[in-house]
Amino acid sequence: MVRRAEGPRRRTLQDVAEALGVTANTVSRALNDKPGVSPSTRALIKAEAERIGYVPNVHARSLVLGSRKTIGVILTDLANPFFNDLVSAVEELAITAGYTLLLLLSDEDPEREQYAIETALRSGVDGILGVPVQGRSNPWSAVTRAGVPLVLIARELEDMAVDFYSTDNASGRRMSVEAAIERGARDIVLVEEDLRISTVTHRLEGFHRTLEAHGIPFDSSRMVLVPSRRTARNASLWRGEDAYRVITDLLETGRVPEAFLVGNDYFALGLYAALRERGVRVPDDTLVIGWGDYPFSRFLDPPLSTMRLPAIEIARRATQRLLALIDGTAEPGPVTEYFAPELVLRGSMNR
Repeated sequence: MVRRAEGPRRRTLQDVAEALGVTANTVSRALNDKPGVSPSTRALIKAEAERIGYVPNVHARSLVLGSRKTIGVILTDLANPFFNDLVSAVEELAITAGYTLLLLLSDEDPEREQYAIETALRSGVDGILGVPVQGRSNPWSAVTRAGVPLVLIARELEDMAVDFYSTDNASGRRMSVEAAIERGARDIVLVEEDLRISTVTHRLEGFHRTLEAHGIPFDSSRMVLVPSRRTARNASLWRGEDAYRVITDLLETGRVPEAFLVGNDYFALGLYAALRERGVRVPDDTLVIGWGDYPFSRFLDPPLSTMRLPAIEIARRATQRLLALIDGTAEPGPVTEYFAPELVLRGSMNR
């Protein structure tokens, strides 16, 4: 008879207890620094646990404590540098508070969003930070019905009274328009992603209102929409060639706007290429302002002026609020806060 080899097995409290001839309860008390265990026995137990590689099972512990000490984070994607910065800041605060993260992605897909929310709730998370897809349905109401604290980031849901933290997109777009006007530009074109989400909507509103406040009529000729890739599964979020194509179409009409404002710095890559091919110089012939201040932006030629987004500040305030909701110390809400971006001026605006 051939005996099947035994695979790896997770070490348990009972393994530690049997090795030392004590009870599992004694091991548990010693490892959690509870009274009733002598210093010498406590030292032996901790040494044996380390020797055999015992790691506490947080899921089992959560059944006793009624908390998994876990925060669910549900994002639309990780290709966006804003969300990378946000997750890093959330994780730093969560770890300091003794929490771990359960990160789930929706990929801008309402069905995957529904699955992510259900997974987080089934996993017993203590609270959720989320960025909604903003589809036709609203699956987030399941979170509040379950009594789980919820804080939304970046995109709002108007039919839900929950805490919300975001960039002040309208204010940021106003700052970029006014910077172009101050440098003499009147023919200003906005290059924006063709996606029906609140962040884009608020930027469009800021663009429209600021132009009209300065006596510049707003019409469709002042907008160039880049087809969104977010609805295509496994597609890169943004690609320079998408902006390149729509800007090329504009330039072929013979029009060279005095300033371009782009919805993200990746679009500026395609914009720069289209302008170079037709001999349009930045900033001599046209000004350019991006959105996001991505790591490559300052290395473009000329360096790209752009809007630096407050991802870390948003993450900290949202996480602090969620932790307060979880432990019951939060002030009455819901709370809504918008954080202004910063205009970073570089060579593309040095006229």
